[in-house]
Amino acid sequence: MAVYISKVYTKTGDGGQTALVGGVMVQKSSSRIEAYGTVDELNAVIGLCRRANEEDPPASHQASLDAILARVQSELFNLGSLLATLPEDLAPHQPRIEARHAEALEREIDERTEHLPPLRSFTLPGGGWTSSYLHLARTVCRRAERCVVRLLDEDPAAVDRQAVIYLNRLSDALYVFGRDNVRARGEAEVLWQPERP
Repeated sequence: MAVYISKVYTKTGDGGQTALVGGVMVQKSSSRIEAYGTVDELNAVIGLCRRANEEDPPASHQASLDAILARVQSELFNLGSLLATLPEDLAPHQPRIEARHAEALEREIDERTEHLPPLRSFTLPGGGWTSSYLHLARTVCRRAERCVVRLLDEDPAAVDRQAVIYLNRLSDALYVFGRDNVRARGEAEVLWQPERP
């Protein structure tokens, strides 16, 4: 799909509205804009995860995680495109989020969970830069999921429900990837220590 951007600023959004794919103008405060803006934010945090991962040993772990995160970034861009398009304006060739995308994440979760010790407490975000960024991505992913659910509450036809399933599975995957990253570096997970009375 060819994309040509001739000018970054257009000034058309100065009044608090923006155009969806297809040209329909909506308020920037709308649930649809909030949803695809949060998916875009998540994509940016995944970029931070990938950058941190470049400097985290071991190298064998870096490559496999980076390949997954690179694929996820493209899938999130596709999801953002779907959220920025009204159902009646979807193009036949527009990439969709389908069951196979969530299924791929499930396989990756299962593969990494096999190597992880069972949890005896909740894990706290931390354990190195990559793991910390993966936890940050997980929280933004949960917020993106809530935004899409809110959009669907307002309009059940706003986007295919696979979007919610995908984001739900992605947040689980990011959690497991964070745990697996700590394991691959031979470090101990940071566990929640409840205050004793």
